[in-house]
Amino acid sequence: MLFRLLGSVTAPVLLTMICLLVPTPSPSAALTLDQALSMGRENLPSLKAARSKAQADEALYGASLGPYGPSLDGSTTQEKHDTSLGDYDRSTYDVSLSYTLFDGGRRRANRNIARLNRDNSREEVARNLLELEFLVKSAFYSALARKEILEHRQVQVRDARKDLEVAQGRNRFGVAKLSDVLQASVRFEQAKFALTQAEGELRNALADLNSLLGRPLESAYDLEGSLDTDFAVPTVETLSQLTLKRPEIRQAQNSINIAKNSKSLETSDFFPSVSAVASYSRLEGGLSSFSDDDDRSIGIRATWNLFELGKFYRRRSAQFAIDASRENLEETIRQLLLDLQKAYNDFVTTSQNIKVAGEQLKQAEQNYAQAFGEYKVGKGDILSLVQAESALALVRVQYTVARLDLLLSKALLERAAGVERMESLTR
Repeated sequence: MLFRLLGSVTAPVLLTMICLLVPTPSPSAALTLDQALSMGRENLPSLKAARSKAQADEALYGASLGPYGPSLDGSTTQEKHDTSLGDYDRSTYDVSLSYTLFDGGRRRANRNIARLNRDNSREEVARNLLELEFLVKSAFYSALARKEILEHRQVQVRDARKDLEVAQGRNRFGVAKLSDVLQASVRFEQAKFALTQAEGELRNALADLNSLLGRPLESAYDLEGSLDTDFAVPTVETLSQLTLKRPEIRQAQNSINIAKNSKSLETSDFFPSVSAVASYSRLEGGLSSFSDDDDRSIGIRATWNLFELGKFYRRRSAQFAIDASRENLEETIRQLLLDLQKAYNDFVTTSQNIKVAGEQLKQAEQNYAQAFGEYKVGKGDILSLVQAESALALVRVQYTVARLDLLLSKALLERAAGVERMESLTR
């Protein structure tokens, strides 16, 4: 029946049906930097771990409210006795309710420490996010550069093949020596070797990017972006103010407050602990029918350690911990400002290198065009042509690397300042 139906269908209609039924491979979607950053935020395990740690500390902060409420405990004991007067069972039930009236500041200190630990975990998420953005930007820009270098190597192979073909043609007409062909042939093989190496470097760059984005390492992307950038850089003073708001600074400040609250914990040992207690006990069973008994009580319980040598040294140690935390804050500020200054200097240097590399590229293109024209009409030698082509290939790669260095130094400067985009600061 199916064959009869197919037989009655005209050829164009049948071809259309086949095209609709057979799946066609879809082209790989272009990947932008913003998309790469979004994928990294969703998939990088280290960032997920930091977020889970923040949620855990958030729960511990909620648990620190426990000592502010009453505590209700219940217990029971079931006993079987075998005595000379006879066997009997005894059951004991106890219920107690206690509430801390005063503990020398222990509850408050523990809750403050829990809050500060939670804040530090949140800052750690922010720090991991800044690090992720730097890594993704670096990997993305590097992949773009490797892709452009691969294109340069392809042009290099075409130029070297063109030189070889000219040398072979001139040799066939007897106006060039065989050594010219050999020189051009060696250069052509070098160009093919460089092309193969560029292909491998691009695959490795894409693998680095895929690893950060949570994709299979062999996934290929049609990257959408450019190594060219043009924007105004804020002053070092402006960037320094932003650097002092980085997560590491806030974490160091929180560490000082944690140390202060730890000292309060040690100080609370010098004060009494006062609690209100209410209890109910019931005893059932025994040798006589009058053995059942109920006991109800309410009262105030105070506990005070009058002397324990260790608490004096623990309080002294807590003071030293405060001093150490303050010095750690100063060290963090010093290191971050130093990193910012070095990143800024690198950015200025790479900005200047762009102009130099661009001028070298223009001169190398003119030099190669001149050498090729002279050799083609017999006014130049093969060595000059090969050297000019080799220099042009080198300068092309150098220009790409210079633009990559500028973007990498920009990403490093953004990380040092703790901002996602430098452009947002100059609008």
